[in-house]
Amino acid sequence: MACNVRIPAPLQRFTQGAEAVACDAATLPALLAELTVRFPELKDRLCEPDGRPRRFFNVYVNDEDIRFLGGNAYQFAPSDDVLILPSIAGGSA
Repeated sequence: MACNVRIPAPLQRFTQGAEAVACDAATLPALLAELTVRFPELKDRLCEPDGRPRRFFNVYVNDEDIRFLGGNAYQFAPSDDVLILPSIAGGSA
């Protein structure tokens, strides 16, 4: 069974407009690999050239930051709701 991965609006242009997709991946590296194979344009936004996750996005599993759940070692469950959220920075000068 697959976990549900929610795609935020800024990334939906790279997922053919999909707001959510089902993924069979067990870990975060596997999830990123699955997503970037299915949606190649996501790769530059989510992964470094060597395949490592970029620092400037966060992943939440059932509203918990994956870093506090074990990070790359966390094992996704079929009922997990996963949100990939790009970090947004800015402000006034």
